[in-house]
Amino acid sequence: MGTSNGAVARPKLATAGSLRWNIVEGFIGAVLILIGSCGVGWLAIVSPLNRQPWLINLRTETWGVALSTILLTLGCWVLFRAWLRLRQLLSGWPEGSLRAVTLAGGIWTIPMLFCVPIFSRDVFAYIGQGRLVASGQDPYVDGISTLSNWFQLGADPRWAQSETPYGPFFLWIEYLVNQVAGTSPDTSVFLYRLVALLGVVLLAIYVPKLAALHGVEGAKAQWITVANPFLLVNFVASAHNDALMVGLAVAATYYAATKRGFLGVVLLTASIGVKLITIVLLPFIGLLWAGAGASWWKKFRYWAYTGLIVLALMTLTGILNGYGFGWLKVMLITGTGYTVFAPLGMLVMFFEGAFNALGLDSSGVLPTIKLIGRLSSVLVVLFVIFRGKHSHLVQRMGIAFAALVVLSPVIQPWYLLWILPFFAVTGIRDDWQMVFTIFTSAFMLAYGAADQIFVWQFLSDSESWIKHMSTLISWAGMAYLAFLDPHTKHMFRGVLPPLRRPKSERPTTIISRDQDS
Repeated sequence: MGTSNGAVARPKLATAGSLRWNIVEGFIGAVLILIGSCGVGWLAIVSPLNRQPWLINLRTETWGVALSTILLTLGCWVLFRAWLRLRQLLSGWPEGSLRAVTLAGGIWTIPMLFCVPIFSRDVFAYIGQGRLVASGQDPYVDGISTLSNWFQLGADPRWAQSETPYGPFFLWIEYLVNQVAGTSPDTSVFLYRLVALLGVVLLAIYVPKLAALHGVEGAKAQWITVANPFLLVNFVASAHNDALMVGLAVAATYYAATKRGFLGVVLLTASIGVKLITIVLLPFIGLLWAGAGASWWKKFRYWAYTGLIVLALMTLTGILNGYGFGWLKVMLITGTGYTVFAPLGMLVMFFEGAFNALGLDSSGVLPTIKLIGRLSSVLVVLFVIFRGKHSHLVQRMGIAFAALVVLSPVIQPWYLLWILPFFAVTGIRDDWQMVFTIFTSAFMLAYGAADQIFVWQFLSDSESWIKHMSTLISWAGMAYLAFLDPHTKHMFRGVLPPLRRPKSERPTTIISRDQDS
């Protein structure tokens, strides 16, 4: 409906009462996750929380672990429903939607800050690596097993003898946390949560800004990312350093796209200094900095600028911390095994089973498929670097990032969050693309809730049925939301893609118009 001056009227924001209850519903879900984490989350052996009588019962009695599992799993789905309802209450993304989405995500994050670590115990490895730095050892040579009492601080024994797979910038953060928290694992976990929260804040700031450059509604991109329960649990409750890595990468992309390339390169260098994987974004940052319509000479010149800045900053870092480029060698060879829901992981499992059934040596299956995957991902990355419109550069970044993730035999759930912001800011359509995004988030939440279950050895006989119980609750929750809930079931109707994409849904940008990169 048009207004008196010919402008199209935006839909009205939902009533304050509806939005308030929606935020409360999500907060209740987050609190249930917090309570459930107390019984099944990871705690260091020396944590004083292990001596709390109420917590002992939750963690060492079958009924306590089962109850905690139920609360954790139900909490995920209460929060997930609130997330879906928020999208409905903001249908059409009326004025004020971005503020509402950001507020909801912020409030839902609060209980996550106080969870016992769930869905991953990587944060305890950070504690050990911080101790390595503080003791004067080289984390790119020594494993945390060289430290006294390392096991009591919660680290997974599988990584006890592994070199640190993180960049030099994050080592400084680990050292600072060690200096502040000392040997207190609980204080350390909270400080690492604040670091992860900084990454989420960066996403909350720059996702809407980057979306606006592509003509995508900022509130929608914010809803897909910052308010997404899948992101909140895996980035904040798990205290993953991936949150900071992705937040810095998105901020870097925004500044490069708005002609502040030097700042963009510095921020991306910091992101690489957390985890090497974002180095794949460097060529695209150079192209954004060069601008639309740049000649090939100018593109190569800006690639040189980008590379030299990164090299200078990383060399300086290596001199200051004394580790040189040892981190590069470790991170280029890191990564072993496979996960069953990775496409290449499925291939590994299939061929290893076939080889074993035929009595053949299967030891070469994983290395061969891993090599094929890496070479294939390199080809995809090179293709999207040199082919495509400048206006699609950020989308091409997402494709390059996705190639590295999908064409690896190991895909951890939070790896998908590396690429989600780049697709959100360039436009995820409200058809099968949105349904795929929602289902993937739901599936990974269900997987994480069931896989999380931590029980003491004398309760190991109960672990299997407790995990099955969590899975049943999750599938029941998904079925209810998709088919029975009078509100959310309508979100999944009419999802077939249109024959022709409407102009309003096509990604646009003010970065450039129709110039090829």
